[in-house]
Amino acid sequence: MITLQNIIAPEIGICTENRLYYRETGAVGLDLEQGIYRVPPGCRIGFDTYFNLFNLDSWMAHCSLCGLLLEINGSGEAEVRVHQDLPGRSGEVIWSQVVRLTADAPLVLDLEDLLLEPHGVLSFSVTALSEPVTLSHARFATAHLPDVRRETLPELAISITTFQRETEVERTVTRLCAFLKTFAYGDHIRLQVVDNGQSASLPATDGLHVYPNHNYGGAGGFARGLLEAEAAGVSHCLFMDDDASFHMENIARAYMFLLLARDPRTALAGAMINTTHKWAIWESGAWFNGACRPLFNGVNLRNRARMMKMQHAQTGPQPDTLYGGWWFFAFPVAGLRHHPFPFFVRGDDISFSLANDFAIRTLNGVVSFQDDFTEKESAQTLYLDLRNHLIHHLVFDSLARSPLGTARVAIRFILRSLLRLHYSSAQAQLLAWRDVMEGPEFFDTNIDMSARRSRIRDMAGDEAWLPVADLPHATPRKRIFTRVSRKLRTGLGLLTLNGHLIPFWSRMGSRIQQDISQRGLVYHALGAAEITFANTNRDKAYTLRHSKRRFFCIAWEMTRLTVRFMREFDQQKSTWRQGYTTMTTAQYWQEKLAPMTGQTGSEQEK
Repeated sequence: MITLQNIIAPEIGICTENRLYYRETGAVGLDLEQGIYRVPPGCRIGFDTYFNLFNLDSWMAHCSLCGLLLEINGSGEAEVRVHQDLPGRSGEVIWSQVVRLTADAPLVLDLEDLLLEPHGVLSFSVTALSEPVTLSHARFATAHLPDVRRETLPELAISITTFQRETEVERTVTRLCAFLKTFAYGDHIRLQVVDNGQSASLPATDGLHVYPNHNYGGAGGFARGLLEAEAAGVSHCLFMDDDASFHMENIARAYMFLLLARDPRTALAGAMINTTHKWAIWESGAWFNGACRPLFNGVNLRNRARMMKMQHAQTGPQPDTLYGGWWFFAFPVAGLRHHPFPFFVRGDDISFSLANDFAIRTLNGVVSFQDDFTEKESAQTLYLDLRNHLIHHLVFDSLARSPLGTARVAIRFILRSLLRLHYSSAQAQLLAWRDVMEGPEFFDTNIDMSARRSRIRDMAGDEAWLPVADLPHATPRKRIFTRVSRKLRTGLGLLTLNGHLIPFWSRMGSRIQQDISQRGLVYHALGAAEITFANTNRDKAYTLRHSKRRFFCIAWEMTRLTVRFMREFDQQKSTWRQGYTTMTTAQYWQEKLAPMTGQTGSEQEK
């Protein structure tokens, strides 16, 4: 049998939210170290969960399956049920039987009839009867590979870009190397690390290729990884972060999905869950138009109904501008139209997906746990975000807007910062807008972003995190604007531009404190003349205060830049389209990364 998907257990250091893996009735036990479930008599365990359900709709819509089997390994007398959930209907039991599980003879169920319509989502449950039941392993499998796949197994390069995160990348590489030794198709997977900081002490082996690289950010690192993958003759490449926190099952499911995909353009975008709340989806795919729009953001994966609704929706029509984040993005190398654009970081993954003809899919359980994006926000990241947002609209036909419509993308970014009293961030965003108007040559000249990073760091000193003990204590005060209803607060706040149109607002406005989860939302800042923002651990913070002078100076510069941008719009659009094409070729990156291209760590030392 060919494994499609293994049943996995919570894993310490990655995720231990039980309801994402199993649902129990009674005192079910789990040996986290071995991943073995123990079910006492009269208790039940079900795997209708985000990590362990089998989305037959997804597999059948995009892949070729030669039969479908469910194998369960364990011991004890049990009632085993197979469940099917279809869109718009309540779930049904489609197979049920009392069986005796034995360690040396796994239970194998033939589910081939389910390959006919309708498919839906499959799962199974086990109820212990007269004695304890132990479950050691289970999997969904197919009988064999289609004939056309046997001689054309994917050759996959896993490319990790790292910069001075030696501990994190070493841990990730160690886990990957151990997994690939046991994975059935491990000898068809090449692991490579692009070291932008030239500081990782990873020995190059037959299974690991390490490439010292210039620090041109994530875009430069992944561009180097793609060049090396192409040179090695692989069929697919998987981009991944150096601190990626994920189950190794990610790799297994991704490889099998790509192996069996009918469309050679198939790419797989891993979902993302932030580490602040490991039970909620941040995005399972995203689309872009004016802003990044994550799909299924906030879905509580512990809630069975919401999670199932998400599963059914993922096989429906997808947005035209769907893209995959580079924390986990696997794609075919053949037919690439464009290599990454030198954004340094932020937006390179959006651009890469939009510029190439991928058929992007998602799959339950293929997910990376990442630090909360809200925590990472800064004047630097907002500068980078605005640059790529504008460029996407200038370059891609699918995102084409009028001159004013495109300018509104930047205006919305800047106003969001101004209304939240982040004047330094707004100034950085104005700088980003001007840099975009310098044309593609600016990005070529400033490919390492060193000058801009230094300038923005100096510009935004008032928004830097400081130890809480170093900040003067200020007693919170609530004025009327922050006491009224949400609707009235929003209306008055926007009408008065959060008090910037009201005299003496510094005395009239509230003095508030906000958690990091509220920082990115304008609403929570409305009515405030002073805001203290605290990080997740509440050990660092910074305080911002109302300033009419800074607000109107920035607003005036924004108005002038809007007029100039609209006047030059056609020229900007033409210049950017030509420059984007030139700067996303393999030749461009080979020249930029020379003489390091093609050299491993040992070759660099020579």
